[in-house]
Amino acid sequence: EEEEEEEIYNPLKLPMGWDGKPIPYWLYKLHGLNLEFTCEICGNYSYWGRRAYERHFKEFRHQHGMRCLGIPNTKAFAEVTTIADALALQKALDARKVGQWKRETDEECEDADGNVYNKKTYEDLRRQGLI
Repeated sequence: EEEEEEEIYNPLKLPMGWDGKPIPYWLYKLHGLNLEFTCEICGNYSYWGRRAYERHFKEFRHQHGMRCLGIPNTKAFAEVTTIADALALQKALDARKVGQWKRETDEECEDADGNVYNKKTYEDLRRQGLI
């Protein structure tokens, strides 16, 4: 016995659900799938829905685009999708030197009591014999 697949009526071009039928329109709107987000860094790729847009920042396409621009893919560049904005932000961060790790101020040491000090303070206290 032959089973014929009947053509599904989908005038709004809604995405298909798990059952092979279009998802309800209210669910489509609830998940924001009617919103299109484009990312210039990814080669003007379109993402439908906020969730897919936010998730794409961790995907290879976006990371590769950032690498090609010579920009690290850090939290400072979240929600930045245009090349000009990314380069301007990179230039501003380089000017302020935000995110640079300095050994004297950023390295932390812990004493026997569990107190945490930066490296310079720890060395000073140890030399004075207070620790």
